[in-house]
Amino acid sequence: MNHWTALSIEYANQRNYLDDLFKVYPCIPDGIRDIDSEKWQAVEKAFNERDNARLIKTLLSLKLFPIKDSYVAYLRKDHSAIDRNPETVNRLCGRLYQMGLPDIFERCSEPKETNRQIGPLFHRWIQNKSLGVVLLEHDKFLATTSNAILQGSDRELMEFANAHLSYKGTKGLDFIARFNKKYVVGEAKFLTDFGGHQNAQFEDAKNLLKNTSVKAIKVAILDGVLYIPKKTKMHKFLKECPQTYNIMSCLVLRDFLYQI
Repeated sequence: MNHWTALSIEYANQRNYLDDLFKVYPCIPDGIRDIDSEKWQAVEKAFNERDNARLIKTLLSLKLFPIKDSYVAYLRKDHSAIDRNPETVNRLCGRLYQMGLPDIFERCSEPKETNRQIGPLFHRWIQNKSLGVVLLEHDKFLATTSNAILQGSDRELMEFANAHLSYKGTKGLDFIARFNKKYVVGEAKFLTDFGGHQNAQFEDAKNLLKNTSVKAIKVAILDGVLYIPKKTKMHKFLKECPQTYNIMSCLVLRDFLYQI
């Protein structure tokens, strides 16, 4: 097992890992969503009049639909389907009437899920100079050989890697740095659960490690449930992957960078 992976597993299982990780990923839900008063009055009117089609159309104009249903996304993208599929509309409205207006309002005003807010937090942590070096924009980054982190969006980092590090990937990168005159590229993920979208995030990080085109040290900066010693695909990969695969928590990243 890679030394930094082993160190990350030890950190997660023997120290106050979650307490320290919260400084990087402070996943605090936003306040409740604002609902336009005129739109809500229209919802109430359609609800009280049992106007099914108008109720669905009005609720779809809000940012969050109050019930999870596989057919809602289709109706949101094609409003004409509402009039053409009365049974689907009636089925959805039956659930809405059963919920009642107070519950509908509560669901429509729920805060954003914290996992959708995670993306920018790693970048914000870096911008606070948590790694002890400055962030430089493209031209200034190229103009020096000192330790530095490249500042920019995921796409801008990808374009830099394409142009200067022979990177052939098509996905944005979360991290590009230079330490001791060696380039480092990385993907940063906070894996909050097993399965589904989280597995896809894990695969993105693995794909970077497997990428043989990039002329740089590759790092998968991963945190979360993968360090729990259970019989999961994630943890199994950590134990069986080549030692050359640099997989580590962001909490040991600084030590890794300075020893390059």
